[in-house]
Amino acid sequence: QVQLVESGGGLVQAGGSLRLSCAASGSIFGITAMGWYRQAPGKQRELVASITRGGSSTYADSVKGRVTISRDNAKSTVHLQMNSLKVEDTAVYYCNVNVLGRSHWGQGTQVTVSS
Repeated sequence: QVQLVESGGGLVQAGGSLRLSCAASGSIFGITAMGWYRQAPGKQRELVASITRGGSSTYADSVKGRVTISRDNAKSTVHLQMNSLKVEDTAVYYCNVNVLGRSHWGQGTQVTVSS
């Protein structure tokens, strides 16, 4: 069993910052990637950022330059530092981990950016 605990979501004004964290536990041997996705009302879930065990990262075009993903392999934790937040960033953010080819999801944390 894999457990993902997300934290750091909340309400922030446009231009502000938030730091999301996701800690994985349980049967997590063989994690190959961790990342964050988001889903806004009426929209499809989309990748925000991901990072492999080796440190290779990927970002959505919409957040490049404003978001940084990082991870601590020893603690099986991934962070998403979000700066210069926009109203368009409002969504439920989901942590995702890939363990031996299988995908696991957190329950999501709400990020709301007010104008």
